Amino acid sequence: MLRIYFLHHRELLGALSLAAYQTVKELMAAAVEEKGFRPGMVSVVQTFGEGAKFHPHVHALCSRGGWTASGEWIPLPYVDEAAAEKLFRHKVLALLHRRGLLSQERIDLLDSWRRSGFSVHNRVFVHPRDGRAFEALVRYMMRPPVSLSRLHFTPGSHEVVYVPKVGHDDSEPAEGERIDAMEFVARVLVQIPDPRRHLVRYYGAYSNASRGKRKKAAASAEPSSPDQAPEDAEIPDGLYRAALRRRWAELIRRVYEVDPLICPRCGSEMRVIGFITQPALIDRILDHLRRRDKIPRPPPLSAQPLATPA
Repeated sequence: MLRIYFLHHRELLGALSLAAYQTVKELMAAAVEEKGFRPGMVSVVQTFGEGAKFHPHVHALCSRGGWTASGEWIPLPYVDEAAAEKLFRHKVLALLHRRGLLSQERIDLLDSWRRSGFSVHNRVFVHPRDGRAFEALVRYMMRPPVSLSRLHFTPGSHEVVYVPKVGHDDSEPAEGERIDAMEFVARVLVQIPDPRRHLVRYYGAYSNASRGKRKKAAASAEPSSPDQAPEDAEIPDGLYRAALRRRWAELIRRVYEVDPLICPRCGSEMRVIGFITQPALIDRILDHLRRRDKIPRPPPLSAQPLATPA
């Protein structure tokens, strides 16, 4: 009943994400009773549910604890789901009331319902050293509204079949939902975000301001030369430095599913010799390559027949 407000007022999606962070922060701060306590949170606003129907909700990656004003880490392994649901619901209803979209009489009516209509799930945990599980979780948070592997369309038909996701307890695959083709296109178009509206947001200790302050503090504390480094400081070895140089290639491979270090001609792996950062030199190289591509190649020399005696 409340989703229609977020459909026609897309700016409320940012406030919905902020309400989720405030819920996490207030519950954690109340548990530790520490002034200035701030957790870290990365939120992704998703607007789709099953069958690409409009269903606004927030996926949040939260730290299991937080930092005090002095920078001390305090772990907090548990947050009550029921308390989070009530507090988040209260914040969302208050948000709609402040915007003039929901009257107090309607809020009182919603409060009288047996079921709140909201839900909070926080039972997914990723170990800090489990990189594969962490990547799988982030991919789930960033997944697109439609899975092409679950979509079936027959050319010439006016319907599409969208198969629901099969759960772990389902013994047989579920029958797909038959949807009018234009109706399905309309559902997908609704999921397109407004221009310049961020769907990924960073809060608390993970916000851009907090990261900038930590980076500035770390830069001022770093030694100006290697001779001033502390004796117990760890200096990356050659293999670690090589791994850092290859990280850019790994990111390109994950995003575009193309390995930039594979030679397109012979298929062997290339090696990074150096990085060119001077703009003038880069322009010279690119201009040379463009001119070389524009110069037509001469035709091959035809073989001259040999003269033979009569």
